[in-house]
Amino acid sequence: MKTTKIKLVLGAALCALSLAALAEPAASATRRHARAATSAKPAEPNTIDPRGPSDNTLGALAPANLNKPRPKPPFNLTGTWFVDLSRGPASWMFGPPYPKFLPEAQKDFDAAKAASKEGRAYHDYIGQCYPAGMPVIMTRVWPIAMIQMPTAVYMVSGFENAFRVIYLDGRKHTDPDVVVRSYNGESIGHWEGKTLVVDTRYFDTSHHLIDDGIPISNDFRMVEHVSLSPDGKKLNIHYQMWDPQNWEGEWDSDKSWKRVDDQDITEVECTPDLDKHLPSTQSVLNIR
Repeated sequence: MKTTKIKLVLGAALCALSLAALAEPAASATRRHARAATSAKPAEPNTIDPRGPSDNTLGALAPANLNKPRPKPPFNLTGTWFVDLSRGPASWMFGPPYPKFLPEAQKDFDAAKAASKEGRAYHDYIGQCYPAGMPVIMTRVWPIAMIQMPTAVYMVSGFENAFRVIYLDGRKHTDPDVVVRSYNGESIGHWEGKTLVVDTRYFDTSHHLIDDGIPISNDFRMVEHVSLSPDGKKLNIHYQMWDPQNWEGEWDSDKSWKRVDDQDITEVECTPDLDKHLPSTQSVLNIR
């Protein structure tokens, strides 16, 4: 009887040892895999690394972007400029000549002309402190300061301190599905010989008109051909504008600016609550 019990105890012990021996390789393998997973290099994320920008996401003022080797530009726009008013209304209006307007745009244009004869304004959003937007902001009767860097041209207008930037670092236009539209649009420039060519798209179309009552749509696009006189004192821009929802074909216009070295841009704010005493912000003559 005792012999049988001893055999049973020995058998159980041997079985336990066998199971432990079988389990040890599996446990060791698990530990090895855990150590390997801990020390392995993490997978590349699909989003921008929060520790810093990659070469394709450098801002225009990032030193690594500014210091990239680039051909020397043919001219530098840095300075303060004032629209040339020698041609009267043609100096700041973008027509005539006008393109062939589509029916809805023509209706707005005609309504604006009729309101003007009555001494009234038509959709005078600027008078209500909304931004003028491109291209209108370029020809307001206020100076514009321009600072040209290797990667961008920065502009600040004396009119409402409107801000515009033209990127020159080779970037492409933002994907239209994610872009944030703005009154001055997204401007991407490049050099063609001695001319700076600027393609501007993605405008915020609310409260945004060109000349008298002419609306723009999300399809509005503008290309500027910018040149500088040999003496550096006169700036010329040829405008090409398209908006298939409001007019046919291409709308062309030419504007000039003079360098003004005796002027600076000061802070200017236009807010309805602070400026509501101004006739333009509350005038009953403004057709809204």
